[in-house]
Amino acid sequence: MKIYTKTGDDGDTGLFGGPRVRKDHPRIEAYGTVDELNAVLGLVRTQSLPTDVDGLLERVQNELFDLGAELATPEPTKFGMVAIGEVQSSRLEAAIDRFESELEPLKQFILPGGTPAAAYLHLARTVCRRAERMLVSLDHSEEISPGTIIYLNRLSDLLFVAARLVNHRAGTPDVPWKKS
Repeated sequence: MKIYTKTGDDGDTGLFGGPRVRKDHPRIEAYGTVDELNAVLGLVRTQSLPTDVDGLLERVQNELFDLGAELATPEPTKFGMVAIGEVQSSRLEAAIDRFESELEPLKQFILPGGTPAAAYLHLARTVCRRAERMLVSLDHSEEISPGTIIYLNRLSDLLFVAARLVNHRAGTPDVPWKKS
């Protein structure tokens, strides 16, 4: 199979189930941003990470691929493509709780930074928030399963806590925000 098909040369692409839409369609923007998040997590995983964090991020990458497939399907329920829901969000919540149990409560805002791995996790968090905003926008006009928005909301929280945890375990303090 060739990687290029030439079917998108005029600026449109196919969705699961057959319809074609313009490449700047909100659905394409949404799953493209989920794909970007997955790529950033791949970059995070090139860093020195604790084994439990790396394993969790590997699972999240697979879930994000599932989420992309779900978003590439205009009627995910009809086609049996609802892949992300309460189970995945609950696992993220459990990981957040585990990670936070090792951390001191925040007493001030922090800036992205510390170790390179933590900085990349903060970058992933911001891409995750953008993907979440795109899903919220898409939800105004098209069917998406509500679990997808919840999942991305929890994932951004997890990425924030994971960045703090990576700094903590490396003995590197978080970078405090100093109001101008």
